[in-house]
Amino acid sequence: MSILTVTNLVKHFHTRVGAFGGKPVTVRAVDGVSFHVNAGEAFGVVGESGCGKSTVGRAVLHLIKPDAGTITMDGVDLADLRPSQLRALRPRMQMIFQDPYSSLNPKQKVGAALAEPIRVHGRATGEAVDQVVAALLEEVGLPTETADRYPHEFSGGQRQRIAIARALALDPDLIVADEAVSALDVSIQAQVLKLMKELMERRGVAFLFISHDLGVVRTFCKRLAVMYLGRVVESGPVGEAFDLPLHPYTHSLRAASPIPDPSARKALVRLSGEIPSAASPPLDAIFTRDAPSQPTFAKLKLQKRWNLCRAGPSRAISMTQNNRTQCVRPRSMQLRSYFSHDQRNRLFPFAILALGVFGWSRVTQTY
Repeated sequence: MSILTVTNLVKHFHTRVGAFGGKPVTVRAVDGVSFHVNAGEAFGVVGESGCGKSTVGRAVLHLIKPDAGTITMDGVDLADLRPSQLRALRPRMQMIFQDPYSSLNPKQKVGAALAEPIRVHGRATGEAVDQVVAALLEEVGLPTETADRYPHEFSGGQRQRIAIARALALDPDLIVADEAVSALDVSIQAQVLKLMKELMERRGVAFLFISHDLGVVRTFCKRLAVMYLGRVVESGPVGEAFDLPLHPYTHSLRAASPIPDPSARKALVRLSGEIPSAASPPLDAIFTRDAPSQPTFAKLKLQKRWNLCRAGPSRAISMTQNNRTQCVRPRSMQLRSYFSHDQRNRLFPFAILALGVFGWSRVTQTY
């Protein structure tokens, strides 16, 4: 059952560039994003910096107002709610920010920071508030004495645990985690991810997990959406998207992710061309940076296929029961992913030999 459904979400920012007021520029941060999050599920949104994934998370919580599209929670369109109704719904939607120190008031003790939302929304009063705060701190693995200390007295991992406790204070159904572990070292990342997974299983809370780290997403999430230049270029189960990527951008992201094995070799995907800007996106396909040279395409007679990318924005194509991608030639990416770099090198001589045998048989048949 879907707890959150986002359909054709659009968010543009308008600014001016240049001297003397400059010329107006529209930054297409989010341009037609659609996905859904099931109850008790971790859904990942991945992509490089500037692709619009954090804007999606803030728009889902209506921290910024979207320009178009619908965001529904349990069938309720958030755009139709009055401010008082939206405030009553906010306890069900919480957020964990990337930098826990900047999201915590440095002049406010931890106990006061956790107690504030509980009192504002009337969840408890008097001594009951202190009991709830103590239970929250114990749930995230911190001693109860933490409530009498200030944020600067803690490490980065401990501050992130405090931020998680604050997000859990109102017993939400959905938590948006925006790069929640990217500022932590690897060992602390593992601890925080384990904590979040235990909370998800124990409380049944759903996560919209925003990250650029594919390893973290693969560990924590069940499904994902890959964003590039404000759009979702591929979506589906994590295992299928990483093992058999359908879109060239997903393929390049997977290739850029390090493997914790010194003996493992992998092919490097080299992207040519400049990164497009969201202020002036290409009118054709948004991802055309992996174009081989023109002579290579002419020799392989694949220029027509590349021209399809230049013809216009590709539509979402369902390649399997669960996976969707925006690419005019996804099958070629899928077949390319079946073999590793070393396997392709070993198979290349046999392919040449097979072509030679086939050509010689055609010559003997002719003469």
